Amino acid sequence: MLAKVREICMRLPEVAEAVDKFGHTSFRVKDKPFVIMGEQENEGESGLSLAIKTLPTTQELLLQQEGYFKTPYIGQHGWTSLVTAGEPDWAEVEGYLYEAYLRTAPKSLAKLVK
Repeated sequence: MLAKVREICMRLPEVAEAVDKFGHTSFRVKDKPFVIMGEQENEGESGLSLAIKTLPTTQELLLQQEGYFKTPYIGQHGWTSLVTAGEPDWAEVEGYLYEAYLRTAPKSLAKLVK
């Protein structure tokens, strides 16, 4: 999963990958994270978690779907997580990754995304 998320995120302008002291991998633009990946436990289920910075309306819609939950500690800022047990719908996830980038990137970089 990390390889696929990396492939999508690194296509975007000025994205950098970083690993924090907890072992979470993040993808950042201008040192602001828009995607964070790591091990996560939610409601007794554990697995690889993909946390995405979403718009409030997107977060509301995702929270109504199975597998999505408000990211602990930062969910109130629009972060939504997906714990993956199987293969996600990559076309859908790619759209959320682009939304996260556009929400985080400066306007000068965001306008470069096609």
